[in-house]
Amino acid sequence: MGQAVRGDLQWGTIAKLVREAAARYGEREAVVEGRGRVSYAELGERVERAAASCMAAGVEPGDRVAIWAPNTGEWIVAALGAVSAGAVLVPLNTRFKGSEAAYVLESSRAKLLFITGTFLGTSYVASLRRATAEGPGPGPLPSLPHLEQVVVLSDDAPESFRTWKEFLAGGESVSGTEVRARADAIAPDAPSDIVYTSGTTGRPKGAVITHAQTLRGYAIWAELAGLCAGDRYLIVNPFFHTFGYKAGIIASLMRGATMVPQPVFTIDTALANIAAERISVLPGPPTLHQSLLDHPARDQYDLSALRLVVTGAAVVPLRLVERLRGELGVDTVLTAYGLSEASGIVTMCRRGDPAQVIASTSGRAIPGTEVCVRAEPGEPGEILVRGFNVMRGYFEDQAGTAGAIDEEGWLHTGDIGVLDEAGNLRITDRIKDMFIVGGFNAYPAEIEQLLALHPEVADAAVIGVPDPRLGEVGRAYVVRRPGSPLTAYDLIAWSRREMANYKVPREVEFVTELPRNASGKVVKGELRGLDTRG
Repeated sequence: MGQAVRGDLQWGTIAKLVREAAARYGEREAVVEGRGRVSYAELGERVERAAASCMAAGVEPGDRVAIWAPNTGEWIVAALGAVSAGAVLVPLNTRFKGSEAAYVLESSRAKLLFITGTFLGTSYVASLRRATAEGPGPGPLPSLPHLEQVVVLSDDAPESFRTWKEFLAGGESVSGTEVRARADAIAPDAPSDIVYTSGTTGRPKGAVITHAQTLRGYAIWAELAGLCAGDRYLIVNPFFHTFGYKAGIIASLMRGATMVPQPVFTIDTALANIAAERISVLPGPPTLHQSLLDHPARDQYDLSALRLVVTGAAVVPLRLVERLRGELGVDTVLTAYGLSEASGIVTMCRRGDPAQVIASTSGRAIPGTEVCVRAEPGEPGEILVRGFNVMRGYFEDQAGTAGAIDEEGWLHTGDIGVLDEAGNLRITDRIKDMFIVGGFNAYPAEIEQLLALHPEVADAAVIGVPDPRLGEVGRAYVVRRPGSPLTAYDLIAWSRREMANYKVPREVEFVTELPRNASGKVVKGELRGLDTRG
């Protein structure tokens, strides 16, 4: 597998990885944004300065630092700077509404927040201020007493917040020697990030992952994928997601690849980037690659540099794999499976696997891990994972951790799958009823709880249904309160204001009651039966 497999032994911590990448790859392009070009040496300097600024702002080892922003160079610098100062990174989903972001900030007791200004026409600052306006806290957001500072990643910031430039200026009092000493004191088994993921309860839980787990896991990812120096990597997967941050930023640092972050996915922008920047690596959900292949103006762009595609998160049609190889000449197409509680990586196909294996399975367990299915051979059962990649636990949630990881160290994923004789895993269903909307995990229990907040909704249940563009979307079965004139249009419009877009049901059907079993649980199978009858 090569020397990169044990990244935890080679680098120890993310801070040391950044420093060594700066020294090793020097003048090679690290980050490209339009005309902006940042070398690895410059990136190392910027990260060190951001780390100094975190220290000047009072960030101590183990403090949580959150970031709520799209894919940009500032995200990379701010996040790596915080982690290099010994902080634990808490990435926030850019599709969150203010109240959803506030919950994660409160749960993690984040001390510092990096936040974008206006993104996609929405002021994240205004959204968060509205959601946190009332509370006892003395800081910039009254209902979040632990949050001491908010840094806006732009040139403008409201009163009591700081601009990115002001934040960086504050770090001038901290020397490079002090920053390196702080970084060198980080232990490999110290937490590096907390990734919040929803469960069957509908309340997001924070999966705690360490430096060593991250480095070992994504050195393996980079080796299996064949990522190498000279690759130009269009990172469309959001940085707030493990796939974007770790298979994107961390893996690129390991191999000296050039990162081209794309903050908003549109296929036209992606095609333009691929052609202009000679992109060779393009991971993402199957919908991304399908859109690329089907674009009517595809032939007008030079896509000849593309050589590596890694996908997953949904069913991958065999035809898609064949078209990527045949029509675009992509040498390597791989599929993978992971979840936040297992550092985002569990199984992965290998280069040279037949197209049928790549399309129909998520590959085999990565080195250093075990995957088993609690069922008869060849039969579906719950997927269990054990190994270095399993989270340390949910942040400050012993009961939740005990429910997820058994006494033998097996992580119960809640996903249903089948293992073939070669050890390839095929995902067949999800115990948690999760469905995937364009690559984003949507959890019915969480959406149902949000729908229940509508004053005219008496009861609600959500299932995933097929969608030709996004893979799956939500369909809500709703019981109205007596006398309510609520329409599907009204509820969908309300949902768009109250929850992230991928959670919003695309369809609403009103019913007089939901089918429930003797214990009162909604029988989702009957709802799916209603679906098959139209």
